[in-house]
Amino acid sequence: MHRHGYKGRKFGRETDQRRALKRGLIKALIEHQSITTTLAKAKEIRREAEKLITVAKKGGLANRRLLIARLDDIKTADLLMDIIAPQIKRDSGYLRIERAGFRRGDNTEMATISFVDNIELKETK
Repeated sequence: MHRHGYKGRKFGRETDQRRALKRGLIKALIEHQSITTTLAKAKEIRREAEKLITVAKKGGLANRRLLIARLDDIKTADLLMDIIAPQIKRDSGYLRIERAGFRRGDNTEMATISFVDNIELKETK
């Protein structure tokens, strides 16, 4: 048995639960600009979140609808597209992962994932 071509981590969950977990973490990251989670989860959501940020930076109605479909939340998609994406001045590498010690109960390595650029949530008009 080989592991060629298998992408992503399973987290001991079924597909729908894993998809919901990632979606929830990405929504929390967008709303709060920084979250603390396990290192494995942070590395996994960075892959998808950076793709969503790239889509938001492109703009347009089709990309807005794509964000709404992927995030399953209109408010978060609008926040990402209208407020956060215009403030990001780089072409890639939007997120940073910093190690944050070990969790007390099971000694799992924790990490903080946040935006590299400073984001102000006040909408500028």
